[in-house]
Amino acid sequence: MSTAENTGLSASLLEARRIGRTVAMGQPPADEAAAYAIQHEVARGLGEIGGWKVGATGPEGPPNAAPLPASGILPSPARLDPTIYTDRLVESEIAFRLAHDLPKRDAAYSADDILAAIGSCHPVIEVVQYRIADHANAHPLTKLADNIGHGALIVGAEVPGWREIDFATLTVEQQIGGGVPMMRVGNPAGDMIRLIVWLANHGAVWAGGLRAGQIITCGSWTGAVAAPADASVMTRFNGLEPVQVSFTV
Repeated sequence: MSTAENTGLSASLLEARRIGRTVAMGQPPADEAAAYAIQHEVARGLGEIGGWKVGATGPEGPPNAAPLPASGILPSPARLDPTIYTDRLVESEIAFRLAHDLPKRDAAYSADDILAAIGSCHPVIEVVQYRIADHANAHPLTKLADNIGHGALIVGAEVPGWREIDFATLTVEQQIGGGVPMMRVGNPAGDMIRLIVWLANHGAVWAGGLRAGQIITCGSWTGAVAAPADASVMTRFNGLEPVQVSFTV
């Protein structure tokens, strides 16, 4: 895929976000660098970066990331239009808000640096909304270019005493409408701070680094589950305040 094709695809993805539609991607990006180049160009067109999503397929898996536009970061409880959020894939996650900048620098950031920069922890619901047609069969690099399907982030209340929580054994319950709650234990990606270390040292360098006030969500505990139109979704991590989003006009 050429530079001109990358630029054209970035423009198509931006237009898809503007009008609430999907676009056909055609050939996937040539490689990971090309996918990120498209993603970054879309981010520049969406304005201020309010946060990041970072995840991995497992505790040893290589991370990937995407910037989150500030306009799509909303407090719980939130309401989203189901005619715009047509995928309505919901994921229960844990996120961290930075109190201090982590700018690009020569020396690598450590886990201690990351922990010192975090100001608060929050339960969140990420709403996944692809802008690519037939996303279920799309190439992974195509999904990466499309901000890994990010649609919105619903942010719950600050978690008191989060530094004392054993996240590996923390249980989450996700309920969609009146359905049977889904329960999971721990984040499949493992150590969430590892993911933010990678983000500070690699994934966010193109944007000048991480900034105070940005919120970083660290991958789904539940996988992506589709919610019907008119449904309400509730996520509750054990002992924490619930996070809620409803899909109503």
